[in-house]
Amino acid sequence: MTTTQLTLLVVVGVLLLAAIVALAVLLIVARRHLRDVRGELESLREQQGRRRRRLGVAPLAIRTVWQTADSLLNKGFGATVRNSIEDLAGWARVERPDLARLTADGDVVIAFSDIEGSTQLNEELGDREWVKVLERHTKLVDDLVTAHGGHVVKHQGDGFMIAFADAGRAVLCCIGIQQGLDDGGGRRPPIRVRIGMHLGSSVRRGDDLFGRNVAIAARVADQAAGGEILITEPVRRAVRDVPGIELGTAREVDLKGVRDSPDLYPVLMPVDA
Repeated sequence: MTTTQLTLLVVVGVLLLAAIVALAVLLIVARRHLRDVRGELESLREQQGRRRRRLGVAPLAIRTVWQTADSLLNKGFGATVRNSIEDLAGWARVERPDLARLTADGDVVIAFSDIEGSTQLNEELGDREWVKVLERHTKLVDDLVTAHGGHVVKHQGDGFMIAFADAGRAVLCCIGIQQGLDDGGGRRPPIRVRIGMHLGSSVRRGDDLFGRNVAIAARVADQAAGGEILITEPVRRAVRDVPGIELGTAREVDLKGVRDSPDLYPVLMPVDA
């Protein structure tokens, strides 16, 4: 073997050794980097899991807070907590909630309610106390509607759209709401709610009876004074033999946008109310 060949072998050997060392260093560095990356991934998974658990506990509450904050920023406090009966009626006509499932024959009692003079009451009480009033009002309505087999279709601010399968239960529920809103002997701010209800088809057929019945119920509520419950003739016929329900004299009205406006009947509050 010549000197040249020997030198070449040495050079090749050195290069191979250098390559092996370099590869070993790269493997060590890569292993450490991989371990660090795995640690970061585990940390991210744990954080993501905690977020999911928090969202799973109360997703509705989180959405509600977000929507309320957005409304406060864009509309102001008053518009956030005060929505008219017209807003609810408009929503129902567009969204067309499925109320047919509540009854076997497709007829349903639709009731609208809101607090009389809510704007002035809010200004007198201030925002903090007004929110307390709304909370008390909302809890009372929710509890009584559930107890009487009804369904809160939509709730916005101080306004409610409620549906019942039974007219007698609907009227008794609304009497309970008016009684429950007693001012507590002056200990709490008085709340006077106006309520109107109508009985009609909850399904779409013909000239869109659902939309017409929603409109009538909303217009009836507009006619009611604070502390008053007004019902239409179909509701009167359905409750005429129900114990505990007494009606006043028929009232002729002109319901805006409703042809052949029906007579309205005030529900008389029990003597001990």
